[in-house]
Amino acid sequence: MTRLHLWSRVTLACVLLSAALGGLARSTGAVRAGDDAKPIRALLVIGGCCHDYAKQKDILTQGISARANVQWKISYDPDKGVKHLNPIYENPAWAKGFDVIVHDECCSGVTDLTAINRILDPHRRGLPGVVLHCGMHCYRSAGYPETTPWFEFTGLATNGHGTQLPIAISFVEPLTPITKGMKDWATINEELYNNLTGKLLETAQPLARGKQIAKNKKGKESISDCVTVWTNAYRGKTKVFATTLGHNNATVADSRYLDLVTRGLLWSVGKLDPAHLKPARKVLLDD
Repeated sequence: MTRLHLWSRVTLACVLLSAALGGLARSTGAVRAGDDAKPIRALLVIGGCCHDYAKQKDILTQGISARANVQWKISYDPDKGVKHLNPIYENPAWAKGFDVIVHDECCSGVTDLTAINRILDPHRRGLPGVVLHCGMHCYRSAGYPETTPWFEFTGLATNGHGTQLPIAISFVEPLTPITKGMKDWATINEELYNNLTGKLLETAQPLARGKQIAKNKKGKESISDCVTVWTNAYRGKTKVFATTLGHNNATVADSRYLDLVTRGLLWSVGKLDPAHLKPARKVLLDD
């Protein structure tokens, strides 16, 4: 082997080693950048009638932050009635500084349009939303039960449910970013919310349905089949993820439920990606 050939081989080896090290550095840098990604700032508005919100506020926030880079402020209203407005809504700038709002309140008796418009205004300007369970039954203002400003936001007109029984959940759109990889499942005894018109609003897209089989005193079976998970394009631009599931603590704590709501939340803010599908460093925001 001549010195020229030897020198060429050594040079080529150095070039290849440099490229490999450079690629490793870039890869390591990308991981670190992901670790330093800003957390999603979420506000959970929760409280009102008929549910164990004192526990569910912690189940939800801790469960989602264990799955995604989401940090929270919790506005918990301990009032057990349906007519009490969550105190955070008294401030016209209640949504300032948040990337997404999770509505898990239960206050059907709040009907004042001034208050309802104050709640909806940030969403009308594009702020993403997540609506859970009894959040669908809130703010029954003029036009209820046919149509209300709140129904327009959620994407579904609903006003009731039957006896708590297991719900068989089937994904009708299994390949969307939210539902990809998810399997059909059955809940424990749960509330299946009705679909008043038999379908979602035109702006909404179903993701899953729930089927519940009940028997009357004579043993005759009846089947209820309703949309239980969907997305809504509120006023054509604001992303809303919604599910009527989640009455009981065991359902809210179910890993399948928390996975679903986590992915729906990330979809709503446009960050359903590996950089955000990792645990947050902490659950609650500093401010």
